[in-house]
Amino acid sequence: MIIVSGLLALAAGPGQAQQRPPIGTFGSPPDAMIFYVAHGAADACGPGCSDWIAAEGAVQWDSYKRLIAILDRQAGRKLPVVIHSWGTSNLKVASSLGRILRDRGLDAMAGTTEVSACAGKPEADCFTLKRPGGPLDAKLSVSDLICDFACVLTLAGGVHRSLPQGTKVVLGGRSIRNRLAPNVSAEQRESLTEYFGEQHRKYLNEMGIAPDLVDIVDGIGEGGRPVVIPSTDWARLHIVTPSQ
Repeated sequence: MIIVSGLLALAAGPGQAQQRPPIGTFGSPPDAMIFYVAHGAADACGPGCSDWIAAEGAVQWDSYKRLIAILDRQAGRKLPVVIHSWGTSNLKVASSLGRILRDRGLDAMAGTTEVSACAGKPEADCFTLKRPGGPLDAKLSVSDLICDFACVLTLAGGVHRSLPQGTKVVLGGRSIRNRLAPNVSAEQRESLTEYFGEQHRKYLNEMGIAPDLVDIVDGIGEGGRPVVIPSTDWARLHIVTPSQ
């Protein structure tokens, strides 16, 4: 399977200093995205919102299955999804996550979920607490928050999309990789990069977001310098939706 990955080398934020164990069986990469229900104080995730689904880690080939699984367990509750992505993500699957959010009529935002029971515990122990899916008492942190291209693609599916002030929307380059056979020819990479770029443009257009974002990513190229999208451009590019 050919995948397209977002490459972004940035300083580790909260919760990323230690590498989290693999969530799956043999061959499952560490730091793969997990999903769990978090419960906070009144209005913790917005007016009238105290419960949310935390999505944290790198988007991997099977992340969409884990998102569907936790949504199916909510008995019809439409909890917002709070995204904290990092590392090298599968951008094709990130778009799939966004489509799932839109199909389910869910809101999305970026944020770091800080689980109360994880305080002072190593990452492996915290992972063990989160893996069953919650609910876990938590609070949202927006300090040093980065929303990368995988985050933006997932966020795009939200019916209502929001980013806390101070968030850095950082777009990095893409690369074509095959997780089963790493030797992808230069010709294939060029062809597939163009193909997936068009797929991302189509997806963003369908979600109501300006496809200009893909032009920015294309301009970076593999290994290029990341580009920060200033908050003054979020509304113009429709990354966020108007406040309700």
